[in-house]
Amino acid sequence: MPLLTLTTDISEKDFLVGAIKGQLLRFQPDLNIIDITHSLNAFNYPQAAYVCRNAIKNFPIGTYHLMLINIFDEDPEYMLLAEHNGHFIGCADNGLLTMILEEYPQKVVALDLDKTIQKSSLFFTNVFAKALHELQSGKTIEEVGNPKIKISEKNPLKPLIGENWIEGQIIYIDNFENVIVNITKVEFEEQRKGRNFSIIFKRNEVIDKLSKNYSDVPKSDKLAFFNSAGYLEIAINNGNAAGLFGLQGFSENQTLNNKIFYQTVRVHFQ
Repeated sequence: MPLLTLTTDISEKDFLVGAIKGQLLRFQPDLNIIDITHSLNAFNYPQAAYVCRNAIKNFPIGTYHLMLINIFDEDPEYMLLAEHNGHFIGCADNGLLTMILEEYPQKVVALDLDKTIQKSSLFFTNVFAKALHELQSGKTIEEVGNPKIKISEKNPLKPLIGENWIEGQIIYIDNFENVIVNITKVEFEEQRKGRNFSIIFKRNEVIDKLSKNYSDVPKSDKLAFFNSAGYLEIAINNGNAAGLFGLQGFSENQTLNNKIFYQTVRVHFQ
């Protein structure tokens, strides 16, 4: 039974998510569909890349991943189908693929879109479902689509690094308003070199130690730790960090004003 994850930015307020699943099952009735999320913020590529990257790596080799995210950021001529480390990924050619993988895909082909048909989320799903069915029938990815393409590329949002500091951006705020920063534990420790540190955000908020989980500090106290995905998280035990501190997630459309300060977290080493 093939396994497929579904990630979108279309929400679940109307019929679309159900209709997308119906389209997939029409082509592959034994498909096991797993929802990742349908609540991604529109045009927030760093957020989408963080969610998709850390979901994909937990699924078995051979899993299919359909990502209907920012599919109309530009007028699409084709859909991408990639094969990378044993996983198959379908998405728009909008740069998100390289942000998720943090490298160029091992194999990628274009799935042509019929120019006579109005483009929609369901149309994209139909194109991907046909390709999935062909792969399940024994075809290779090169037989399913056109490999002679140059895809759009976007670089993943990386922290800035200095000799005695590292500065990251808030890339995700979860349902509990815990704040995720694009600083990984590996990057943190490489820059730390065993030194003491201070995590500074919103002008005068400082955390100078790492916790293992939320209960390491008294209720209503702030804390920082590396989450299950290996990223720096700022939280409040039994509280809402983003709301209390006025922190906001990264937005490519944000103008250069005082909001930039609130989405930046800097770690000083001494």
